[in-house]
Order: sequence, then C-alpha cells, then structure tokens
Amino acid sequence: MPSPPVFIVGVGMTPFQSPKKSAANSSNPEGDYFNLAISACVKALLDAGINYDDVDQGVGSYVFGDSTGAQRVFYSLGMTGIPIYNVHDYCSAGSTGLFMANQFIQAGCADCVLVVGFDKMYPGALPQIYKDRENPLGRILTMSKKFIPEGQAKSAGWTPQLYANAQAEYLERYGSAGAKPEHFAAIASINRTHGMKNPYSQLRQAVGPEEVSSSPQVSGSITRLQCCPSSTGAAAAVLVSERFLQAHPFLKQSAVSIKGQSLATDSLELYEPASAIELIGSNMTRRAVKNAFSQAALTIKDIQVIELHDCFTTNEMCAIEDLGLASHGEGWKLVADRRITYDETSETKRTSPGWIINPSGGLISKGHPLGATGLAQTAELVWHLRGWAENRSVPGTKYCLQHNMGLGGATVVTILGRADSEVAPLLSEIRDQVDGRQRLGYNPAMEAREVDAGDFEAVKSRKSFSNWAADTFEALISPRDYRL
Repeated sequence: MPSPPVFIVGVGMTPFQSPKKSAANSSNPEGDYFNLAISACVKALLDAGINYDDVDQGVGSYVFGDSTGAQRVFYSLGMTGIPIYNVHDYCSAGSTGLFMANQFIQAGCADCVLVVGFDKMYPGALPQIYKDRENPLGRILTMSKKFIPEGQAKSAGWTPQLYANAQAEYLERYGSAGAKPEHFAAIASINRTHGMKNPYSQLRQAVGPEEVSSSPQVSGSITRLQCCPSSTGAAAAVLVSERFLQAHPFLKQSAVSIKGQSLATDSLELYEPASAIELIGSNMTRRAVKNAFSQAALTIKDIQVIELHDCFTTNEMCAIEDLGLASHGEGWKLVADRRITYDETSETKRTSPGWIINPSGGLISKGHPLGATGLAQTAELVWHLRGWAENRSVPGTKYCLQHNMGLGGATVVTILGRADSEVAPLLSEIRDQVDGRQRLGYNPAMEAREVDAGDFEAVKSRKSFSNWAADTFEALISPRDYRL
C-alpha cells in the first residue's frame, strides 16, 4: 500500500560561515547560533506563507549544543505546546529530522512539521567533546588504526584519518585500472567552482586540481582543500500533508513531493569484512538508496541533480559508486570525464550521460555545520525543482536525489520531485508567479538576505508568543514586555 504523500512547501537557510567569522560578526556570541536557527525558520515559514500557529510538531537537529536546543529555537517563535524533538545523528542530523517529519505526517500524527538544523562548530578538525566517557565511535576508531600505513605522520584529527584510510584503500584496489590521487583533487576543484554561484557558500573562490593537490597534507594523501571546512549556520524546511496542501492551494505550484526516502544504519559490513571504505559507511548508502528508489519507483537514470555528502573527497568518490552512478571502481571515470558537472561550453547544460553533483558547491564549498547540512541540501534541490536556481539550473530537471551521511551511523537518501510531476520550469516562465519569492521579497536561491522585524512579525505565533522566550532574537522584537 503506497504511503500518503508528503510535501515540502517552505525552505530557508542562512549563509554558512567559518566559526571564527561568525563569532566576530555576532553581537551576542553566546546566542548567535540560536539566532541563525530562528532566521532559517522565519525564512521557511515565509516561503510557505504560514505562521508558527500552523505548525503541529517541531524537530530541531544539531550536534554541538546542550539538550533541548530545539525548544529554545521554537519557543522564540511561539510557545504553543506542540511536541518538539531534538535530533543528534552527527552529520546526518538534519536529514534524520527531515525523515522524522516525513514519518510523522505519513502516520497521520501531524499535518505540518517545521524542521530546523543548526550548529556552531569549533574551528579546525572535529573534536571529541567529552573526554570522561567512551566515544560512541570508539569501535570504528579502534578498527581504523589497523589501516594506517606504518610510519605515516600523525593525522590532524580522527575524521581525516578515517577518510585517508578509505582513499588509500580505493587507490590500492583500483589504481591499476586508472584511479589516481588527482581524481580526488578534481572533485574538490569541481565543487569549489560550483560554490562560486551559491550565495550561501562559505568558500566561494575557485581552486584548480593542482592547487588542491599541493595544499598542506592533513592525513595520508588527503590535503586541506579536500576537506570540508568547519562551519556555523542553519537551514529549515516545512513539510505538510496532502490535506494541508489542499487547504492551502496557493502552495501547490511550488510544492515539492518526497517521492521516496530511507534512513539506514550500519550493518555487519561495518566491521566484517574489515575494510576502510566500509568504516566510512558505504553500506548504509547502498541500502538507503535501494530502499528510496523502490519507494519512488524510479532509478538513478531518472535523476538529474544530486546533492551528496562530500565531507571529504573520498566520500564523494565512494558515494558516486554506492548510489549507483557508476560501478564500483569506476567512479573516478565520471570525474575524469567531467560527467558530474556542467558542460564546459554551456554552464546551463549538463553533460550527457551524467549528472550535476553538488550544484551548491557541496560541503567542501558550502560548508558543513553538521545539524544544518541535510536541510541545506534539501533547500538547494527544492530551489532547482521550482526553477529558482537560475545561475546553476539544469534544464529538464524532474527528479533530484539528496544523500546525507553520518558516521556512527545513519545515512538518509531522499528522492524529490515536483508535486505536479512536471519538469522544473525556467525562471523566465514563472517570473510573475506569486510564491515564496513575493513573500520573502527576493529569490532566495539567488540572493542571501537577513530577516527583518517585518519578517519575524509575519510568522510568529498570534496566539502564544512570549517576548521573554524570544529574547535571543531581541533585535526584531518591539516593544519589549517582560511579564515574569
């Protein structure tokens, strides 16, 4: 029996920044990541043309922060007493929140769910915060030590070491067939070039493959420019049921349907047989994409645009194969033939046969605030399916794939398509269409703006708003009226 349809009707995100820059620009460093989360929520609600009173349930996804951070964010919009959940699935926290919202609506528990992902990370390599207890990834890290070549210099962090081991294994397996380190460098170069056109990207400067290869080594053959940066930022999405969509018909023309979605955790292949590639979660991707395509009754050949989890270039190379774009050991050929990027003769045409991978710039260019990443991928693909991403659009886009992976582990694959099942229009064809662009006052796919007092007033709860609870967002609240 088919699952009830679920639609994404609003998305929003903040520009991703380095943690150092974010702190320097913040007038309230202690609360700035909450401000970012609230801003993303405001944008998503404006895009959907609703206010917080319409939201039945809320999900907040983050990794670096204390418990009930989601409540702190949602209370700023209203204290309506709805169920609120906090999700901590490492790098896939945002998509896990998206998956939960989809499940709530399919189960009939809600008609409208607001999901927000946010994080304020630490500069540099991913740290281990709690030193007085076992790391949940301890078994993975212990096993990873057996793959470190003898005499190799100490890694800059535990995550680069995992991906350096996997890259070394890939090159050992497939080097005789033609796979080379420069193919991994080319991935970073392609994604950085894509990110130049994304107003939300943290790194918007192009780098050539040679520059990637010659940047300082971080671990094994992985260089600094093959790693995603630490980031601060937020992204949000509004998911609704078919009943809600019918009651708000103005949303139908820009609604995006979740055609298939699967969340997979690790199987025995994580540890058996021992493989550095399996230690970075490849099996989760293979099972999640199989289930998602089964739900959608589609195949990888039906997809035009992909946002995949490129925390390191190693992960993109492996994901290309695990998602079914190429056979195992042949993903490097897609990179070498530039079948994952725009045609060099026309940046509005994709190479055929091929796919546009990470038009946003991916994690390597856009940045990777862990809790926000999956929802930022969602926003990018929603904009493509609506026809809003004019400077990085792919003509003929009908279906998109999102892949968000977290070690430890959880991986989510989501297949998206328009609610009307049509091909994405050109922006010129919908220039005068009344949609979220009018409510926001600009096209968010092409321009990143801050929210203002009017935006906040438009979406906050009419019934249960507390100035005291919204103190973090005080610049947009007037007049002040604390009733203690």
